[in-house]
Amino acid sequence: MRTAKSRLVLPLLLMGFLVCIPVFARHVWPGLGLCEASACPRGDRFRGFEDSAPATHGELCERNIGKARGFLKSSGESGEGKKEHTPPPLAATKVEELAERAKKSIAVMLYTGRDGRQQGLGTGFIVSADGLIATNYHVIGEARPVTVQLADGSKHEVTAIHAADRHHDLAVVRIKAKKLAALPLGDSANVKIGQPIVALGHPRGLEHSVVTGVLSGKRDIDGIPLLQIAIPIEQGNSGGPVLDMEGRVIGVVSLKSLVTANLGFAVPVNPLKAMIAKPNPIAMERWLTIGALDKTEWQNVYGGRWRQRAGRIIADGAGTGFGGRSLCLWRRDIPEDAFELAVTVKLDDERGAAGLIFGGDDSDKHYGFYPSGGKLRFTRFNGPDVFSWKILKEFPSEHYRPGEWNTLKVRVEKDKIVAFVNDQKVLEHSDPDYAGSRVGLAKFRDTVAEFKKFQVAPRIAAAGLSKEALARVEETLEKLPRDQAVPAKDLEALVKLPNGSGSILRDRARRLEKEAEQLRKLARDVHHQRCLADLAALFKKEDDEVDLALAALTVARLDNEDLDVETYRHELDRLARAAAAIFPKDADASKKLAALNQFLFTDRGYHGSRLEYYTRSNSYLNEVIDDREGLPITLSVLYMELARRLGLNVVGVALPGHFVVRHEPATGAKRIIDVYEGGQFLTKEEAYEKVEKITGKPAQARDFEAVSKKAIVLRILHNLITVAQGEADRESMLRYLDGILAVEPSLHEERWVRAVFRFQTGRRDGALADCDYLLDSAPMGVDLERVRELRKLLLEKS
Repeated sequence: MRTAKSRLVLPLLLMGFLVCIPVFARHVWPGLGLCEASACPRGDRFRGFEDSAPATHGELCERNIGKARGFLKSSGESGEGKKEHTPPPLAATKVEELAERAKKSIAVMLYTGRDGRQQGLGTGFIVSADGLIATNYHVIGEARPVTVQLADGSKHEVTAIHAADRHHDLAVVRIKAKKLAALPLGDSANVKIGQPIVALGHPRGLEHSVVTGVLSGKRDIDGIPLLQIAIPIEQGNSGGPVLDMEGRVIGVVSLKSLVTANLGFAVPVNPLKAMIAKPNPIAMERWLTIGALDKTEWQNVYGGRWRQRAGRIIADGAGTGFGGRSLCLWRRDIPEDAFELAVTVKLDDERGAAGLIFGGDDSDKHYGFYPSGGKLRFTRFNGPDVFSWKILKEFPSEHYRPGEWNTLKVRVEKDKIVAFVNDQKVLEHSDPDYAGSRVGLAKFRDTVAEFKKFQVAPRIAAAGLSKEALARVEETLEKLPRDQAVPAKDLEALVKLPNGSGSILRDRARRLEKEAEQLRKLARDVHHQRCLADLAALFKKEDDEVDLALAALTVARLDNEDLDVETYRHELDRLARAAAAIFPKDADASKKLAALNQFLFTDRGYHGSRLEYYTRSNSYLNEVIDDREGLPITLSVLYMELARRLGLNVVGVALPGHFVVRHEPATGAKRIIDVYEGGQFLTKEEAYEKVEKITGKPAQARDFEAVSKKAIVLRILHNLITVAQGEADRESMLRYLDGILAVEPSLHEERWVRAVFRFQTGRRDGALADCDYLLDSAPMGVDLERVRELRKLLLEKS
């Protein structure tokens, strides 16, 4: 039993540990809230998050107003040198009439995030009766699906980006709609300081809000002309129109002042008019690079939304075929004789339907095998309408697991079709009516379905474990500690006691649930330890022998047990082959580099993440490959790996706050490449300027040295720690610390922080092991007395 004195020691020493964490961790990552700069002076691994805030318009809002803060605060004057004033009252009927007239032209802009869910809301307004909607560039979210909701409540998917100008933060999108009420566009060159204005929008989701104010100034911030408006601006106002008292649009609300709540900025309307007159249309199929399926592999039929993520294909949105049918056809050739196809599928709702199609043509004629309404359904579609659809068989199956992943497999032969669920044969259909050459996936109605491990081959091996493997697993599990099951003979007596048997059965159920949770945790722990072992093995090799892509994918596996690493390694090979196919004949290194940039950034649409910069997806190489969007460091890893496959010598350069790469040819000049900015070439002077702009400190010569693969992987892991810290996710922080120490066990600062975290989360043995490691190695800079105090507490706690 612990004494009163010892009970007081614990909180006091814990306070000491929390105070001492900055001593060891303030240079480890800024996510702990302890690092004051994005580039700490302790070397590459201590720089915290990979980059400072990205240069999007949303960030321009913060930076540029910060620059303007000085003169706005000090002078308190408008652009005309007069003090800002409260606008005189306007005739209420005038504003009411204007707002009522304009209301039917205002739209709600919704964009979808990388996880497929609604991520943001803004405002737009109709500028053309045939379906053109104007808004801010940052409202529509680069490369994301966009939905427009009109004043009548109808929703329309954006079919094209009619015009886009990131510099002015303006965009015009097109929807399929006619006879819309467009707002007239005024002339922003002739607006007067002090004139009354009205702004409309959806601040913080409050639809159709109206505010009045005055035009209080004109500003030029970083080369962007802006109208300064004395109007309260909130999230959701962006993209809304600023009207003069004649109802003409003179500006587009863009950003909020950081100085006062009643001041904002709008983009003048004249650049918007120029965009409408001379558009630069982008089809949605080119705009939607987030998770876009490769057109050389898949063909979408009947609409719906199909995207890839973490090795899976995700389908949602009703298709235009009858019953909401939407198809995704596999474009590769299938075996000429008998063949098998399989996929593992999970439905968000068992009332939905999604699965395999086969024996079909390029549109609406095919067989289908899929779960529907909790049963299995075998169908034949002979055409586009309900009259050409026939359910050949519908039946329940004990082998189908509702709400879980299920593997569907079909064997197609000349004279029969055989279907399997989870390796169990469930039906056989003789004498098929036709056997077309198209196979693929289908979903129906509003089902959200996920697919993985799609295969087509002469023979496909069983998805489950062999009997021998199952026996080994069972033998292992038998040796693990678990609660004792209630013998059946004891339950016989309980059956005769209606009032008591239920409670006993529920008690047993709770114990089994506890055991199930323990087994799930065990599975997670086994996966985690396997990832750590793989990381450790990778970095026991010399640096030039380390497979950087495999290491980065293994880091992503820490959070995603389903990630199929080999699929993405093959995808890198395939991308490299596709890039090589556009190389000019007898191309030298410089021309190969130009072709790689063309392929990656122009043809494939890879780009720096701006709208969702601080997300873990940006640190997962597999999701960067899928979504074609990432951080400078992960885009650089992708670039380096493709370059290596193409015979180009490209190395990583860990500039403070902004990772870049450098091409180092055997002959000729070395060139710095900013992959985040679409492969932009930088002179050394431009790179120095970029570092100083991001960090506020001049770059050092050592910052331009090529970094090791180990340093790159450690930096990715530190980025993940920063995001997890921002989400208050300590379990993830511990997971990434484990990864860091698997890569480099000698990092004593990270080890000390992990020891404290392990102590705080009840991982006594792990915390003791970290303390013993530090005491045995006695590294410089570690307060060993505090380590001993923590170790003593751990022993007392036991």
